[in-house]
Amino acid sequence: MPHQDEVDRIVAAWGRERSDLDFGPLEVLSRVDRLARHLDRARRAAFDASDVEPWEFDVLSALRRAGDPYELSPKTLLQQTLVSSGTMTNRVDRLAARGLVSRRTDPRDGRGILVSLTVAGRAAVDAAIADLLDAERAILSGVSDDEQAQLSGLLRRLILGLGD
Repeated sequence: MPHQDEVDRIVAAWGRERSDLDFGPLEVLSRVDRLARHLDRARRAAFDASDVEPWEFDVLSALRRAGDPYELSPKTLLQQTLVSSGTMTNRVDRLAARGLVSRRTDPRDGRGILVSLTVAGRAAVDAAIADLLDAERAILSGVSDDEQAQLSGLLRRLILGLGD
């Protein structure tokens, strides 16, 4: 095989040792795992360049995607970021201390709170998403647009099959 990667070498070694087993799943999911590690490093570098932590990006991007006026209830933020209530409170506190979000009373419900993206928060998340897309584009540079669409569809089907 002219173009072997580390997974090919691992699977070949296992195949010699355990020829009774089918290593098809390892060939696919070990590559997904290795890709995830590359993606994690690229994302960290992109966020570092924008001076945003990954958890900050999660909250700020949820607010940015909400559209003008870029605000959500803490409950909606919880649903979108999949963290506990205590974790979200801590994150909003830290983002507010950095001036990236603000809180205000929900005018429709005087007991509720809305978390709003500040001008600085919007600038930070806009820079971070641009840096992230550049990093992810570089990772995908060896794959054509058609192949990316095919890969995206296959991964979507796999993830939906897991109940996501």
